[in-house]
Formats: sequence, structure tokens, C-alpha cells
Amino acid sequence: MKITSLDPQLANPTPVGERRTPAAKTGGPVAEPSAKVEISAAAQAAAQQVDAGAFDAAKVEQMQQKIKDGTFAVNPDAIADKLIANAREQLAKTYR
Repeated sequence: MKITSLDPQLANPTPVGERRTPAAKTGGPVAEPSAKVEISAAAQAAAQQVDAGAFDAAKVEQMQQKIKDGTFAVNPDAIADKLIANAREQLAKTYR
């Protein structure tokens, strides 16, 4: 499957040395250079998990190889169980 960009701005990047301003593209407001960005506690926690090794590159490589070899087995029961658990979690958040 090939994924392509539908956004023409992404398909034609700005040449090196040339700056494109957001206002020039959209006509909308531009953030002031003094604008400040704060990272939420949840984002900081997620970044720490990634730094702590939550991503297992070796496991990803194994799965990629199994997919290439055609030996990767999909467990529909496990997928269904996780989808149901996720739906329950989302519904619980909605009704609190």
C-alpha cells in the first residue's frame, strides 16, 4: 500500500534558504516570536516512557520479518478483546 500526501504544500517543500510564513500561505494570524509552548505532564510522562525503553526495536524487527515471511499469525480473539476493553474504557471516561 502506498501512502501519499494530499496536501500540496507537503508535496512541494520550501527550497533551502527560502522561508515561507504561515500568514503568506493561509492569510491567517502568525504566532509572535515570543509565544511560549508548555509541555503537558501527560506528554512528559509519555516521553519518559519512550526514553525508558518502552519501545522494543528487536520485537518490531521480529514482527516485520514474520510479516515478510508470511508467518505472522493474527489472533482475532485478542484483537476483539482489546477493542472491547478500549471501548469500555472510553465509555467509562465519557460517563464520569
